[in-house]
Amino acid sequence: MQVIAISAQPDLRAKQLLEQHHRLRARVFSDRLGWAVCVLDGLESDAFDDLEPTYIIAVSDSGRVAGCARLLPAIGPTMVAEVFSSLLPDGRLKAHPQMIESSRFCVETALAEGRAGGLVHEATLTMFAGIIEWCMANGYTEIVTVTDLRFERILARVGWPLQRLSKPKTIGPTIAVAGTLPVTADNVLRLRPSNYRSELAPPCRF
Repeated sequence: MQVIAISAQPDLRAKQLLEQHHRLRARVFSDRLGWAVCVLDGLESDAFDDLEPTYIIAVSDSGRVAGCARLLPAIGPTMVAEVFSSLLPDGRLKAHPQMIESSRFCVETALAEGRAGGLVHEATLTMFAGIIEWCMANGYTEIVTVTDLRFERILARVGWPLQRLSKPKTIGPTIAVAGTLPVTADNVLRLRPSNYRSELAPPCRF
């Protein structure tokens, strides 16, 4: 399984992968989790997609999008600061230039490729390693994110525990928590699957 980064000015192939990624987001966040997100023509997106984020995307050997996440510098507008400020101490994020936000993380768990009987889907591990690798290549040392308790347990299970910023809180149908994750080379080496392939230094534009 390969992991890539798509940023500004994507070409046709990158646009096709981005469309798949928006469809995956719709299936996961709207259909599966029941979140109140905006879905139009089967594509989920929001205002933060207009801020020229970097998308980390895991692509299966068959060319399907198996996982995705959106990265934005924490010193700019972010979901955690503007949408989920109630999960932050005093409602504020102590951002710094080496901090980046990860949002809209999801994986196509129905994909047969990468299951292999493991406790965590290969696409999830590929995404974790890919996000860390991209952050290291671009000077980031810390990731901030909002997730639910189920996903927090997955992070702990693979040895990349979330450092909570405050206590969990019920938001809509989810018990959510904000926290940070360290960016280290040791984490990449520990988390990446055996067939991990990447094109993350520098981010690819095809």
